[in-house]
Amino acid sequence: MFVLGLTGGIGSGKTAASNFFASLGILVVDADIVAREIVEPGKPAWQAIKDRFGDDALQQDGTLNRAWLRQKVFAEPDERKWLESQTHPRIRDEIISQLAAATSPYAVLASPLLFESRQNELADRTLVIDVPEETQVERASHRDSNQAEQIRRIIAAQMPRQERLDRADDSVDNSGSLEDLHQHLRPLHQMYLQLAENHV
Repeated sequence: MFVLGLTGGIGSGKTAASNFFASLGILVVDADIVAREIVEPGKPAWQAIKDRFGDDALQQDGTLNRAWLRQKVFAEPDERKWLESQTHPRIRDEIISQLAAATSPYAVLASPLLFESRQNELADRTLVIDVPEETQVERASHRDSNQAEQIRRIIAAQMPRQERLDRADDSVDNSGSLEDLHQHLRPLHQMYLQLAENHV
């Protein structure tokens, strides 16, 4: 299966791009969704987190208390390493199994941390959706009603924009409208179909 790794910083329009590929019948595996699924109540990663941190790590309904957990692991780097050792391999295994089950001409792996998490190793080619930092802040704070300051902190924690662009095979400037984005993506889709056809 030919796999396209799709990424971009917060507010860049990654989801709009993956929705476009999905509308053309291409399977999209979203790393964020997989990350949430593997810690659902009763799953092995959830059990391991509960065993280590106790009920503090859970909400009333048994789901993870993400805010508490985030605070805990960012305050204690060793706990963060432990948590990642529980979640990252499981996320990777689930992504691999979903990609392997794809029946579309090619598959898309959408991941905000494609390069940082080395998930790009699961892809044959990579595409970055890119916008200037000011546009990221404007869109993300408008969308999530997050403070601009918080968005800037998230941007600072992600891979620098230029490095992401340098590492990608393809990039699309998404500063314009949704229709502009689709115009940029159409020829790339044709190219990926071609590459998938020749892919062994």
